[in-house]
Amino acid sequence: MINPLVEELASHTNVKTACDLLGRPRGSHYRAKAPKPARQPGPRPAPPNALSDDERAQVLGVLTSDRFVDKSVAQAWATLLDEGTYLCSMATMHRILRAHGAAGERRAQATHPARTKPELVATKPGQVWSWDITKLRGPERGVYYDLYVVLDIFSRFVVAWTIAACEDSQIAKTMLEQAMGVHGIPEAIHADRGTSMTSKPVAQLMVDLGVARSHSRPHVSNDNPYSEAAFKTLKYAPVFPERFGSLADARAFGGSSATTTMSTATPGSGCTPRRQCTSAPRPRSAPNGSRP
Repeated sequence: MINPLVEELASHTNVKTACDLLGRPRGSHYRAKAPKPARQPGPRPAPPNALSDDERAQVLGVLTSDRFVDKSVAQAWATLLDEGTYLCSMATMHRILRAHGAAGERRAQATHPARTKPELVATKPGQVWSWDITKLRGPERGVYYDLYVVLDIFSRFVVAWTIAACEDSQIAKTMLEQAMGVHGIPEAIHADRGTSMTSKPVAQLMVDLGVARSHSRPHVSNDNPYSEAAFKTLKYAPVFPERFGSLADARAFGGSSATTTMSTATPGSGCTPRRQCTSAPRPRSAPNGSRP
């Protein structure tokens, strides 16, 4: 856009003065007026030591032979060199393979079929339970109480709960045993891989009663969504205190409003799959880990 202004001003003075007044380098002005034609790239000359077509075919035949077909280029090149045979450089071998569509991983690789996410499906209440343990802050720093909660994943009903001063497998076993004595024996009970969930007393109880034991997959954080969602709903409720003055205080709160609050919990967006209650209930499912 500045070239016409330079030309107009140069008609009254000269190009040098016009460029100085407008701050335009003269070299840029002249190059813009007469741009150099674009150079067409010519064919790259072949180096004098380039392989002939017969030699390239020989290299390709060696690399694709039964001996080296599943070996990498570096392995084939080193093996031939140890035997006193030098065909070409490794870079040339890669170029020959690439030209014939044979580049990439040449070694034998294990293939694994796609894995299907395991599920526990509940079509009515009492089929599948989910349980977990969460910490409740005590009266001072470092003091915590443990809240044990068992949920029916279809109805979200709190089947059983208890609050104790510590996490113990015998407490979990007693709670589950009493819950199944009142509400019946479910088909499966899902939990994460905590010490109480995988403990021998709880596992033996499941075996004795014929309940399928299910655990979250290792390193998968959202395999127990219903229990985790219930705990978040409870702890984010306006009535939930910051701390509990004593174990009796925590148990009193649990009996008054905690179970009602948790019964309204729904799994978060990270749940797989996510299904909501409707007037015509549909099957509910919870991700299921490996079954022992």
